[in-house]
Amino acid sequence: MTDTFFDPHQRATVAAAMARMIPTDDTPGAAEAGTIDFLDRYLSGPRYVYATPDGSGFETLSGRRRDAWTRRIELVRERYVAGIQALDAAARKRGADFVDLDPDAQDDVLREVERPEGREQEADLARSQVTLYGAPVETALQQTSAEVDLGFIPLLALHTRQGFYSDPVYGGNRDHVGWQVIGFPGPANLAEVHQGRYTTIDYFAENRVHPGTED
Repeated sequence: MTDTFFDPHQRATVAAAMARMIPTDDTPGAAEAGTIDFLDRYLSGPRYVYATPDGSGFETLSGRRRDAWTRRIELVRERYVAGIQALDAAARKRGADFVDLDPDAQDDVLREVERPEGREQEADLARSQVTLYGAPVETALQQTSAEVDLGFIPLLALHTRQGFYSDPVYGGNRDHVGWQVIGFPGPANLAEVHQGRYTTIDYFAENRVHPGTED
């Protein structure tokens, strides 16, 4: 079994589209963060869903949980295969495959492919962004249910952001570049988080003292 799903052309196409979602400018973008690696491994099967608490590997799913994740990943795979075909079909009207167009033309194609989906999926995308991979089982399963309801472009946007900002154990955020862009140092590994040696409270609360508990 391999740890990838896309063939070379599909991978290059999705990587190019992700690079337009979070482009490289004066800071690193999706290309530098390896967001395509995050997605390609995720789509390879249910072996990379939940990282173990010590960050050394991934939980082995079995039974109904594995079956549920397998079906969900299959649905997302189908969405990507169709979406890549749609990108190339729109791109060929401009004389080349999507990956061979210049960045401005790629942006035009992404907008064209997105347009039929309308704006009704924006709320679904916002809900899906709330939970990244590595969250508790129930929440992540709910997140994935929302994921499979997204159209191709919102789904691509979601996975690009996840690959950019999630813990590197999931395959993206290479060298922590996504965290560096937003000034977040992050934990050295998941074990620090699960063992209570690392907290993000300083990044979410200006006042760490609960109201009414001051001396």
